[in-house]
Formats: sequence, structure tokens, C-alpha cells
Amino acid sequence: MRLVMMGTGTFAEPTFEALLSGPYPVVGLVTQPDRAVGQERGSTRQTGKGMKAIAQEKGVPVFQPDSINTPEGVAKLKEWQPDLLVVAAYGQILSKDVLEAAAKGGINVHASLLPKYRGAAPVAWAIYHGETRTGVTIIRMTTGLDAGDMLAQEAIGLGATETAGEAEARLSQVGARLAVQVIDQIAAGTVQGRKQDSTLVTKAPKLTKENGAMDWNRSAAQVCNQVRAMQPWPTAYTYWHRNAQDPLRLLVLKAAARSAQPGETPAPGTVLVQADLSHLRVVAGDGQIVEIEVLQPAGKRRMTAAEFLRGRRPQAGDRLGPEQP
Repeated sequence: MRLVMMGTGTFAEPTFEALLSGPYPVVGLVTQPDRAVGQERGSTRQTGKGMKAIAQEKGVPVFQPDSINTPEGVAKLKEWQPDLLVVAAYGQILSKDVLEAAAKGGINVHASLLPKYRGAAPVAWAIYHGETRTGVTIIRMTTGLDAGDMLAQEAIGLGATETAGEAEARLSQVGARLAVQVIDQIAAGTVQGRKQDSTLVTKAPKLTKENGAMDWNRSAAQVCNQVRAMQPWPTAYTYWHRNAQDPLRLLVLKAAARSAQPGETPAPGTVLVQADLSHLRVVAGDGQIVEIEVLQPAGKRRMTAAEFLRGRRPQAGDRLGPEQP
């Protein structure tokens, strides 16, 4: 059975390497143009060995079109005469003509427990919404967005401090193993699928820079979930407003929710004045505290909150929020 791999970034790499180590010939790789591999503005793809580099090392032909859904793209696929397309984080919805270029169509390695979190950023949105588990689903591809029959599924727990990037790295290994199992079943003619429950569908759209903007009216737990979800990209951010000074943009890289002490609750976004400067403590919308542990001021390196607060002792009236109040 002749396979064509389609994918970009570190989530796809373990699946590609597993196919290359398997019994079926991988006759081609379709991946995004070089500029989109972790470099293009708005790309959420983490970079590792590189799909193109892995293919070249193994002598696998590489095709990097801006769009695979063109007559030229379909023609290239047909030239390789694939039996099955294996897709992981490729970044484009495939047309009917593309899917029909392979005798057995295509399967997709999707990093969620479908039908929840259909779309481009399933891991990030699962963490953002406070999920305690996620997983991988292998689906038979259709022209609908992640809507095909489910051929295999496996769940994993999400760590309380785990970022989207860290969870995706674990899920990539699960996805590779499940993909190999499903391909063996397809080859043997034993694969069985089950339809997704359309009433349970949720969306996981592509992330934008604006998704990193922190809203201090949300609960402390929700704010911390956003910090985890927006890594490695676009990264959660906020602005520190200080008396008679320009707002300072802060990337927030690590934070934890803490219970507030009894007493009067300041407004959301208030920076607490304290003697202990090991953390930057901020009031959230539920009155609880977000302790910022690691951050990166605009134009500076990443640093601990303790490093940042040397010479920047919080003063009464300091607050975090959007650039324009």
C-alpha cells in the first residue's frame, strides 16, 4: 500500500517517522512551504527536525505547494499513485479531488476527542476551556472540517500546569501509534468507523495574536488556563499601567491561581502591593489571585517575576489590563 504523508510541524513528525519505519512505502511528502514552518506571521507550528529534512534524509520526494487543492496539486498526487493519504496538522482543508487522488482516500490524525474541538487549534482551546483531558482521534477524511467517521480514539489526562505545546508533544506520539494501527487495519480490510455525534461538536479555530490578550475580569483559574493555552504561540499578554508612565507590555509565560486573603477585594487587574516580591500578584475577576511567575517585558528577555520586580516595586494604583484603558 503506497502512502503519501501530508503534514507540517512537530505534531506531524512522529507520524511521518513511524510511517517511514513501517512496511508500506511512503512515496511522497506534502508539506507547507518553508516560510510557513514556524516562521510565517500567525503560524502556530512548533519546529523540530523539520518534515522536509526528514523526507530528504530518507529520499522521499517533497512537494510544497501554497495550495494542494489546485489542478497542479492534484496532478502531483496522482503522479505518485498513492493508495492512502495520511494527514497530520497539514493546515489546509482538502478538496474532493485531492481525496480522490488516493485509491483509499485519506485519514487524519487529529489532536482532540472528536467531535469536540474541530479545527486548527484543538489542544490550545481544550486547555483554554479548562478541560482536564484530551486525546487523539483518527478519522476518515471528508471535505467537511474534521467531520469524518472515527476510526480510532485514545484519551490522555492534561497536567494542571501543562502548556498546549507540551500536551501537543505527548499527543503527537499517541497519534503516530494510532495512525499505524489504523493503516494496518485498512490494509487488512478490518477497519471500522463510527459516526460523530453532531450535537456534541465544538470548534477550535485558528489562533490569532488577539487570543493572547488577557481579560482580568475572568476568574483566576481561567486566566491561568489562557496562559497555558497560548504557548508556544501567540503567548498571553497584558499591559502594566503605572502612575505617570507609559503602559508596559508584558508577555505572561507562567502563572498560578491562588486564594485571596480575607478582606476587601480590589478591582480586577489590580497589582497587589506586598513585601514579598517573589511573584507579581494580580487580582482576578472572581476575587482570587493570579501569581505571575515568569514573564517577558517588551524588548527584554524572559525572566522570573522576582527578577522583573527588582527596581519595579508595585505601587498603590498599579494595574494590569488592555493597552488602552
